[in-house]
Amino acid sequence: MPELPEVEITRRGLIPLVGQTVKEVLIRNANMRWPIPAHLPVTLAHQQIKSLERRAKYILVKFDAGTLLLHLGMSGRICLLDRNYPPEKHDHFDILFDSGHLMRLRDPRRFGAVLWTANSPESHMLISNLGPEPLSDSFDANYLHMQLASRDAAIKVAIMDSHLVVGVGNIYASESLFRAKIHPQMPAKDLSETACQRLVNAIKQTLQDALAAGGSSLRDFFGADGNPGYFQQDYFVYGRAGQPCKVCGQQIRNIRLGQRSTFYCDQCQKL
Repeated sequence: MPELPEVEITRRGLIPLVGQTVKEVLIRNANMRWPIPAHLPVTLAHQQIKSLERRAKYILVKFDAGTLLLHLGMSGRICLLDRNYPPEKHDHFDILFDSGHLMRLRDPRRFGAVLWTANSPESHMLISNLGPEPLSDSFDANYLHMQLASRDAAIKVAIMDSHLVVGVGNIYASESLFRAKIHPQMPAKDLSETACQRLVNAIKQTLQDALAAGGSSLRDFFGADGNPGYFQQDYFVYGRAGQPCKVCGQQIRNIRLGQRSTFYCDQCQKL
């Protein structure tokens, strides 16, 4: 599943579309996680993209008339093409621009989303209750320590809660906890403010490193330009069960937490 770095890489790849005017919108298959609004071909006709932003895993394509909310789901890709290539089986949604550029949503599992709001996207029901962005100044040790004070859940489960902080998915939660030397099963409320500072620093650095590497390509993630990410080559623990820890040599372990595979080193991350 594309996580925050992959979505941000996709957004950056779409930046050339800012200022371009919509020529045509084509909906081939509206049956996504939520139905693609049937009015979009009319609503977006001759509209110009004003900005491309990201909130959590949503890409916000802003027009004068409103905002298109795009989500990649489990296996979605948004491709930026230089012309209208023939669609393939899983190509469900196109926006063609006067310039000849084409933005195309490809989603084999159809868990992604193409939504529309004429109001502020920040008030949309899927966005309004989200926590702070992990790379923002509002996500700091004091905030995290206060939020965790009454949480009995394991720390890995807690930091994957988008109401606490957005964009720390399964891969980056495991990697950040390793860098912070925190056991993933530790009760969230037991973290000291010092440990919270280490964890905040580790989350920010892990995500920044992933962005610099173009994200992770575990199966089918490619950026809008078609290039894969390479951060998986730098994983300390994720997907490395049974292999030696890159720091101490201890065997990496794999357990289930919150129904997700969790990788850690029990020598570097003592409970």
